[in-house]
Amino acid sequence: MSICPKNKSSKARRDKRRANWKMSAPAFARCSKCGALVVPHRVCKNCGSYNKKEIIPQE
Repeated sequence: MSICPKNKSSKARRDKRRANWKMSAPAFARCSKCGALVVPHRVCKNCGSYNKKEIIPQE
């Protein structure tokens, strides 16, 4: 058997339930080497460093 609602849910009640589904803005931190904005716990795309160590060699 499938779930069958006993009474109709109003649009306001339905939308109240869906109100908490909004996306949050991604968090950014400054790179400790070059100062560019990076997502935390990721390698910096600008200088290729992570945790003050060079991970991706730059030319």
